[in-house]
Amino acid sequence: MGIQHLTPAQARQRQSAGAMLIDVREAHERASGQAEGALGIPQAMLVADPAMHLPDPSREILLICQFGGRSLAVAQALASAGYAQVASIEGGTTRWIADGLPLVKPALDGERADFLERYSRHLLLPQVGEEGQQKLRAARVLLVGAGGLGSPAAYYLAAAGVGTLRIADDDVVDRSNLQRQILHADARVGMAKVQSAATALGALNPGVQVEAIEARVTADNVERLMQDVDVVIDGADNFATRYLLNDACVRLGKPLVYGAVQQFEGQVSVFDAGRQRGQAPCYRCLFPSPPPPELAPNCAETGVLGVLPGVIGLLQATEAIKLLLGIGDSLAGRLLNFDALSMRFHELRLKPDPSCPVCAPLVARD
Repeated sequence: MGIQHLTPAQARQRQSAGAMLIDVREAHERASGQAEGALGIPQAMLVADPAMHLPDPSREILLICQFGGRSLAVAQALASAGYAQVASIEGGTTRWIADGLPLVKPALDGERADFLERYSRHLLLPQVGEEGQQKLRAARVLLVGAGGLGSPAAYYLAAAGVGTLRIADDDVVDRSNLQRQILHADARVGMAKVQSAATALGALNPGVQVEAIEARVTADNVERLMQDVDVVIDGADNFATRYLLNDACVRLGKPLVYGAVQQFEGQVSVFDAGRQRGQAPCYRCLFPSPPPPELAPNCAETGVLGVLPGVIGLLQATEAIKLLLGIGDSLAGRLLNFDALSMRFHELRLKPDPSCPVCAPLVARD
């Protein structure tokens, strides 16, 4: 009998007459609502073993998804497997809702419902899915600095569901920060930045644990701060801290997501020499020693366009998420420069320095 194409209203009538309605979307898609009376069986499961779910090939089967494409593909697969009465619902759940037909939400506990709804757009991505989202939930990130770079990075990492954010900063919120440090608010001027950050991030995503460390990174505490973390994000504003972070990351085998801004320009990279010794450079391969102070003024001395740290911090968060998920190509071995005035990105290739005192292959230094 071939595949039938039904409107939601027609399908509802057939369902009332005894036809089986199956929603082939994933569980996280059905969490926000599915056609009343529909049985949820994901597309892959149904196609892989239709007989397990549909033992009677003569029964009338109605298939629905979000828009109609997946249900039609499943209908074709079932027809090829010998099912005689198969129909796909045109327009899917979207049209079902638009037509005012009854909708129900599956019974889920509060935590599960929050997970499926909050991260629904991530769960749709094949590169993330539920497995990847659970990886993010189990991940731990050290963010050094809760200022211009740390603000957007922390916001997006928390929004993405990174389970633990350890934020280290010894400064307090100043009104001059608010032009670019979006974690903070006027009402929290004078508060420790890490406490202000914890307040903002908790309001955004209560499921993220924020470890607020009110301390400056030093040689005495840097390795302790990195304990058990998966990725380190450099949101510092001084060279001394950058070298401390770089050297510790190489020793401990942690990837370091670097960012820096000044006036209208910024740069970002990933230094992963600790895990890829001899293959990827470290920060010292790019800057073997700090420049003289007069050649490296900070933002307080030269100024910075308020949105610029947002761009660079966002890129840092992107790189961190990719590293945690193990997807895409990281910026390891590449320095990405951004000029806000010309709105141009420029990429510079970086090579490991074979004589680097920190990350050169051990054999080469023996």
